[in-house]
Amino acid sequence: MKPLDVITIGRSSVDLYGAQVGGRLEDMSSFNKYIGGSPTNIAAGAARLGLKSALITRVGNEHMGRFIREQLVREGVDVRGVVTDPERLTALVLLGIRDENQFPLIFYRENCADMALCEDDIDPAFIAESRCITVTGTHLSHTRTEAAVMKALKLAREHGAQTALDIDYRPNLWGVAGHGDGESRFVESAKVTAKLQSTLHLFDLIVGTEEEFHIAGGSTDTLEALRAVRQVSKAALVCKRGPMGAAVFEGEIPDSLDKGQTGPGFPIEVFNVLGAGDGFMAGLLKGWLTGEDWPTALKYANACGAFAVSRHGCTPAYPSWEELQYFFKTGIKNKALRKDAALEQVHWSTNRKGDWSTMRVFAFDHRMQLEAMAEEAGVPTDRIGAFKKLCLQAATSVAGGERGYGILCDGRLGKEALYAAAGTGLWIGRPAEWPGSRPLTLEPELGLDCGGLSEWAAEHVVKVLCFYHPDDTAEVKEKQEETVKRLFEASRRNRLEFLLEVIPSKVGAIDDETTAKIIDRFYEIGVYPDWWKLEPMKTNAAWANACAAVERHDTHTRGIVVLGLDAPQAELEESFALAAGFDLVKGFAVGRTIFGDAARKWLSGQISDEAAVEDMVARYKSLCAVWDRARAEAKAEAVKGTVGGKA
Repeated sequence: MKPLDVITIGRSSVDLYGAQVGGRLEDMSSFNKYIGGSPTNIAAGAARLGLKSALITRVGNEHMGRFIREQLVREGVDVRGVVTDPERLTALVLLGIRDENQFPLIFYRENCADMALCEDDIDPAFIAESRCITVTGTHLSHTRTEAAVMKALKLAREHGAQTALDIDYRPNLWGVAGHGDGESRFVESAKVTAKLQSTLHLFDLIVGTEEEFHIAGGSTDTLEALRAVRQVSKAALVCKRGPMGAAVFEGEIPDSLDKGQTGPGFPIEVFNVLGAGDGFMAGLLKGWLTGEDWPTALKYANACGAFAVSRHGCTPAYPSWEELQYFFKTGIKNKALRKDAALEQVHWSTNRKGDWSTMRVFAFDHRMQLEAMAEEAGVPTDRIGAFKKLCLQAATSVAGGERGYGILCDGRLGKEALYAAAGTGLWIGRPAEWPGSRPLTLEPELGLDCGGLSEWAAEHVVKVLCFYHPDDTAEVKEKQEETVKRLFEASRRNRLEFLLEVIPSKVGAIDDETTAKIIDRFYEIGVYPDWWKLEPMKTNAAWANACAAVERHDTHTRGIVVLGLDAPQAELEESFALAAGFDLVKGFAVGRTIFGDAARKWLSGQISDEAAVEDMVARYKSLCAVWDRARAEAKAEAVKGTVGGKA
């Protein structure tokens, strides 16, 4: 067994996708940023499907290069083969969706980093780790990159790896079309045909559209082109036919494309063809490298291509393995797949990045409470921002660069701390509600349409606290639910995770069913939080009911965190011990228990910055230890119970 299933080699870029649909690229005013480049997309798509993938390419020593590297790591792609070029910039591509037939794009690849890939970048030991080497045609267009590809293919043969080619013909990247013709997919060129045909014998699998086989075979008659390819290669040939699916030819080319091996197709609405071929290739590799027959491999490939053409962007559109299985089970509910709410929920929830299986969150997003403390101390409220920077200092000190730690911080009083937290590795939640409001209202900065979320950092989790109770009047419920639903949908639209906090005990009597009823209701109206933040419940039954309610509706939720309600540590220890017995509870989000004393003393000038930080570090660290101990004891009890049950 080799540690890697596939290494892809070639282009890597940042795709800037026009956010507006139906207009000219000239008129687009905002763009969404994704990773791009065919081999990069394939590697990420394959990783989403469970293959162990890696990429060999070059990126620039700048922000875009770091973005590609970091995003690949999030996707689970091995980046040991991604070289940082000290001289060249990362390639950029501007793309748009004009209509169902026009997808304008401009390649910014003049002396870009990935075209500097050379033989020295191909590590024989790295190649030996993979079962398959997959290359794309663009890197055969230049002598330096071609040499790198040829070295990798030679090493692959020596180490018994399979080889695959995605023809990926872009005329302007071969210099046979101009910069303004990035959308062009075919221009005849005897030079390109000759170059491709000189390498086709090196592959076990060759994949392309009919136009791409035209350039590889030197004929605009598809069957004739396939026969020309067959004369120089024994590879399995996979010819993509757009809405007609794809056909595989393992031996002689028959007299009709319809006589090739095929797989199920998926008739869906075409929204965006860009990146569809890369998604197709990822699905095909999943089937091919796991030993599936061609109809099954093509089923995977066609489905992945269908997802890609129905969504915005390339890599972000590709499915997870869980999503693919869900799709096969449920079928097409809406030909515009991106408008199938249930499917989109599975897509979102199974493609989130980051391991947050443990959550130790220092919550200092408090505004109303700290404003009251500042007033009591007789100091202006702008001192609160400086104190929140000390809270961040305490949080980062306890975290020590390790995962599993986070903060809750607002952008009104705590803006400087919030911005400083970016890139620290901390989980970052940011409140959206107006403090203490009931019915719920939001911070004015968000606007009535929640458009302010477009300015939030991508790593910020939208947190909203709603004082909601099942016994509320119909009018109060309607207002609260409408606000939460509006904020939730805006969060998704802006690709931000969403945390819903509910505290029913502040507004009415509660029992073991109260929180579960609230959870059921929000799912019923279409709110699927990535996180729930719940008050510490007093009984196992209450926790069991709440967890069961979440799992009934969303098996892929991130989980639950327990809030503190300014409880003393001894009381929190009891609530942690109870909550830690439920796997869905990932940790805590506690604030005043950690910062309350320090805030009062610091705001009134009784202690220094250093003393305040020291006090909060001690309290935060102590709570982390309490949670970790409670979780460890709960797991030990579970193991003990399992062993006892078997005995």
